[in-house]
Amino acid sequence: MLSVEKKRLCVFCGAKDGRGIFYKNLANEVGKNIVTSGMDLVYGGAKVGIMGALADAVLENGGQVIGVIPKSILELEISHSGLSQLEKVEDMHSRKKRMYELSQGFLAIPGGFGTLDELFEVLTWNQLNIHIKPVYLLNMNGFFENLLKHLDFLVAEGILAEDHRNLIKELDGPDQIRKRINF
Repeated sequence: MLSVEKKRLCVFCGAKDGRGIFYKNLANEVGKNIVTSGMDLVYGGAKVGIMGALADAVLENGGQVIGVIPKSILELEISHSGLSQLEKVEDMHSRKKRMYELSQGFLAIPGGFGTLDELFEVLTWNQLNIHIKPVYLLNMNGFFENLLKHLDFLVAEGILAEDHRNLIKELDGPDQIRKRINF
């Protein structure tokens, strides 16, 4: 049974492992910090890659995990069978909407196109005042440094308002989850 009183953090991350063990270790640390912060996890529902390592870390540390996975990629991402709750939705749009509904805040950690898509969709919703939920980015070892520089470039060019650039709260390590994420 899922707890009702706990806050839920939605984490966007990759379904691939990445090179070496750095990303799996990072996912483990993020998971531990989510649990010690008293939050539950909402994520994409896969048992593979960074996503799977993150879910496993939260579960191993006594946290609750809600996965949301589109039926169309159920086999591709190989759904996690040990979650507190797994919701199957029709498509990627429904996945993002449902993850938004279940969460009070968002965190992007390393991932590819899907992670960036999810990150920018919630940022756009925030920019348009569709929601006011906080959005965080874990820039561990400079993973998102080029992306952040590009956003600064957009501000300098007058394409992106500085207020909108500041919608992303940057974290530099997993321990920042406990220290800075609050909603």
